[in-house]
Amino acid sequence: MNRRLCLVTGASAGIGAAFARIYASHGYDVALTARRTDRLEQVAETLRLRYGVETLVLPADLADTDAVDKIVAGLKANGRVADALVNNAGYALTDGFLATDWMKHRDFLRVMVEAPMELAHRLAPGMAERRFGRIVNVASVAGLIPGGAGDTLYSAAKSFMIKASQSLHLEMQGAGVHVTALCPGLTYSEFHDVAGLRAALAQVPQWLWMGPDEVAAVGYEAAEANRALAVTGAPNKAIAVLAKALPDDWALALRARQASRGRRL
Repeated sequence: MNRRLCLVTGASAGIGAAFARIYASHGYDVALTARRTDRLEQVAETLRLRYGVETLVLPADLADTDAVDKIVAGLKANGRVADALVNNAGYALTDGFLATDWMKHRDFLRVMVEAPMELAHRLAPGMAERRFGRIVNVASVAGLIPGGAGDTLYSAAKSFMIKASQSLHLEMQGAGVHVTALCPGLTYSEFHDVAGLRAALAQVPQWLWMGPDEVAAVGYEAAEANRALAVTGAPNKAIAVLAKALPDDWALALRARQASRGRRL
């Protein structure tokens, strides 16, 4: 097989599906994983017809402890290796830290932190051996600013992914493996519908939103340029700069005001 392959998690919709499209448009075969097999099949068929690439559908729930084993085994069974990895799968818990059962928090941390790091740990050695690799960890601008009420684990998980990506970026220097943390802000996708946040965000100005294809394009270009961190859009970049400049107590006060308006990044 001459074409390289990109593995995308959370590929059934939104930013994940957009990443699958952009990698397919650049000649990559794609392996798609998410929980919804029917949606994955639809995305896979569209990519096959539009770009003439090979697609693999590897359904998995990253909350399961054996999910990464299944995904890696699926690649091997098809005689493929991953030359690029997009860790995109994610969601939010919106009922607050104490009001949410710990098992839900445990699954959340598995999906948001443990599984993507395990995938990187399993796939990066082969990339380094072949002297080519791309790893994009989809974080969030929320990981660059203080966490808000109800975001106890979400912002923390995204911050972890940013720091881990930056460290792995340095570790893979000279190995031909590019590692990037991508930090989008508000993005048109199913994310906010699943989290029950659509109504709360209805009054947010349209200029603060980006489309998933725009976000994926920023991530792809940043990975190709071997940039450790990429923040999408001028408003989000301004937020990130402001968060660094403000004292922590001021930034927390702003987050408290934002939460009182029912807004979340």
